[in-house]
Amino acid sequence: MGEVSTYQRLPESLRDLGDDEIKKLNHKLVRKIDLIVLPIIGILYILNYIDRQNLAAAKLQGITKDLNMTTQQFATAISILFVGYLPFQIPSNLIIAKIPRPGMYICCAVVIWGGISAATAAVKSYGQLLAVRAILGAAEAVFFPGAIYYLSAWYTKTELGKRIASLYIAQQFGNAFGGLFAAAVFQLDGTHGIRGWQWLFIIEGSATVGTGIICAFFMPEFPHNSRVLSPIERDLAVWRIESEAGAAEGTENESVLKGFGKALSDPKLLLLIFCNLLSQAQGSIANYFPSLVASLGFSRTISLVLTAPPYILAGVVYYWLMWYSDRKNTAYPIILVCISIAICMYIIPMATLNTGARYFSMMILPFASVGPQLVLYKTINLHLARPTSKRAAASALVNAIGGTSNIWASYLYYAPPQFFAAFGTLMGCAFLFAATITVYRWFVRRENARMDSGSPEEIAKVIKGGVTEEMLQLNWRYEMY
Repeated sequence: MGEVSTYQRLPESLRDLGDDEIKKLNHKLVRKIDLIVLPIIGILYILNYIDRQNLAAAKLQGITKDLNMTTQQFATAISILFVGYLPFQIPSNLIIAKIPRPGMYICCAVVIWGGISAATAAVKSYGQLLAVRAILGAAEAVFFPGAIYYLSAWYTKTELGKRIASLYIAQQFGNAFGGLFAAAVFQLDGTHGIRGWQWLFIIEGSATVGTGIICAFFMPEFPHNSRVLSPIERDLAVWRIESEAGAAEGTENESVLKGFGKALSDPKLLLLIFCNLLSQAQGSIANYFPSLVASLGFSRTISLVLTAPPYILAGVVYYWLMWYSDRKNTAYPIILVCISIAICMYIIPMATLNTGARYFSMMILPFASVGPQLVLYKTINLHLARPTSKRAAASALVNAIGGTSNIWASYLYYAPPQFFAAFGTLMGCAFLFAATITVYRWFVRRENARMDSGSPEEIAKVIKGGVTEEMLQLNWRYEMY
């Protein structure tokens, strides 16, 4: 049934081609997408993450002293960004699912947040910093969930994992060299009467604005209307996605509100949101990583330099994890292994003050605590694929609600050097995450059993849970678990 349905869906422009010719064209298409889409998205994500995280580096250069901030007030300045960032993700992703030019939409957002980030250099008080950070969060809300959804419109289930990993690799290298870059910029401290932390915001914000403008001229749109593809490549790009999930972007007329409602009514989404809440809490370590490394007792410059190796290692491990996930079509074991490693690494800094042991745990924690998030985003876009507006809403909901963990987790990082509250809480989140993802695994395997049963009553339950008739014809199943 699946083969017949897929063949009938094959565009006329491809029907006269043999299997080898289609395979060759597909290989050429993927390589072309990789060379155009991934570098642009990767560069923008580096800037996105640096502009969000540079406040942590600015702390080491005296922004708290210059603005007369307490430790609690600085934690609020970190977390206030998410007050703007989280709620705006959902409407933004519903918009991006329906507009014909998502590339231009994303790049416009890049220019806006770059300008806001540069304006941070002008703040003179704690209150002004809070206002700028909240507005920055709203502007940056467009990018990450939009980029994940955008990639899922271009790549199949055996390709998506490595491309999501490429985003996180870009993030890690941004973190690694962001610290080194910050250390270099801080040498300008006092030049023209401008403090080092102000130079950091000016230079990085201006670079973001310029890059956003340049990328707007090169970033493709969706496969069905991309100007960088030939007509036959466009047909193949759309068919690749349709043949897996039954529909691609631009081929459905489902309203965004209806798709949003379907996402909210899907019990799988609630489980994935809770998983991401717990995973994002663990990932909050990135917001305070320079401070954690500084707790080892090194100078400010050495602390910034020492933040680089853990992020470089994380980037390498991320690619290997998602390469393995794509190749073996698996997710659940990867999540459990990362959680297990993270739990061990949380124990070390609480149990010892030995500098070597503590830095070893900090080498491992970035990939172990954040690694499961990559697999979760892949799961969202493959398990909640139809309609496309539902996928857009689900991706934003999981990221937005899950991201609220960054607000409360910001207040855990006190009492150095052992940070008992932070590491103890994150360890509890890890155990709960393992239990929740196990429940999710049971749930989707039960849905697969219902589809395999052939019983109309059981299949009706699966359809109610979000699987379409078209997906059943394609012999679609919940995979990786």
